[in-house]
Amino acid sequence: MAINQEILSRYASLLVHYCVELKKGERLYVSTTTLAEPLVREIYREATKLGAVMEVDFQFEGQSKIYYEYADDWVLEQVPVLRKAAMEAFDAYIYIKAPYDLNETQGLDMAKKKKRSAALAPLSQLYFERTADRALPGALKRSLCQYPTPASAAAAEMTVDEYAEFVFNACHLYAESPVAEWLKVRAHQQNIKEYLDKVETVRYKADHTDIEFSVKGRTWINSDGQTNMPSGEVFSGPVEDSVNGKVHFTFPSIYMGQDVKGITLWVEKGEVVRWEAEQGKELLDAVFEIPGANFFGEVAIGTNYQIQRATRNILFDEKIGGTIHMAVGQSYKQTGGTNHSSIHWDMITDMTESGEIWADGKLIYEKGKFLI
Repeated sequence: MAINQEILSRYASLLVHYCVELKKGERLYVSTTTLAEPLVREIYREATKLGAVMEVDFQFEGQSKIYYEYADDWVLEQVPVLRKAAMEAFDAYIYIKAPYDLNETQGLDMAKKKKRSAALAPLSQLYFERTADRALPGALKRSLCQYPTPASAAAAEMTVDEYAEFVFNACHLYAESPVAEWLKVRAHQQNIKEYLDKVETVRYKADHTDIEFSVKGRTWINSDGQTNMPSGEVFSGPVEDSVNGKVHFTFPSIYMGQDVKGITLWVEKGEVVRWEAEQGKELLDAVFEIPGANFFGEVAIGTNYQIQRATRNILFDEKIGGTIHMAVGQSYKQTGGTNHSSIHWDMITDMTESGEIWADGKLIYEKGKFLI
């Protein structure tokens, strides 16, 4: 697969200058697989021209599978030294999703995965602390993005060329000025964010879902393409013990290398007390044994109407215009959420057929569109 050099240059420029707002004299850490080398090269070019220092962590094909097949308890408990140093000391972080195999660790020892998750929990907490507010001194400016690979294209049931066009279009890379397009998104979503900041109670309702929660005292975040590229969502953290009802997630997802479909959760006083899945229930059984995983860390509404199909990729699927999503596990500090966990798992449901969102008893959203 050969990707147009101009597109890669535009992508790198957007990531460096808009997404992480890199400055002269700063340190940038980039983590990805060797498949994304063409994009990494262009990011390196942009960062170096700017007078910044950039370091790269490349993962190779089969690395995770080898790790979980052979790592003993001591290895599983070790915190990666280089990543820890970057999370502690660097100014900016770009993670480029570029998988060789989306199901690489499927079927491997779940006990090992849980032990590894527990070992990485302090590092995850450090990451969430430093990325909470990039305006604060010592913050870590971060961005999550995608590089097209055959595995991701196959998951989306597209050719690689079709998938590349999908990714670049979702990022506004074909626009005359990608930055100008994302500034438009920021302005539009700011109105929604400011309305929701004044709300105390929110209810998601559809044929398959009826769940209510408090956001009193919490902050809604305007996700405008900086921390995720692409983006297009507004999100917050529910008051932890306020979530009640039933929610069914219509979109499939891949988590810990395993496909999970048709998830339904029953929630009482914030806690997930019962769960079912059409496929992958055993993963839910394992996840809900992880501390903090049976409470919600995020509630959100997707607003990117340029993304109109599921691709089994949470970076894109959670932004689909006309969807809502909820995440079990770790809260985002900037929302005011207080739930702590070593996981953060977003689950998505369609709202375009029968969906409604009620805020303090007022209908503000119907069949995938805001009414405010």
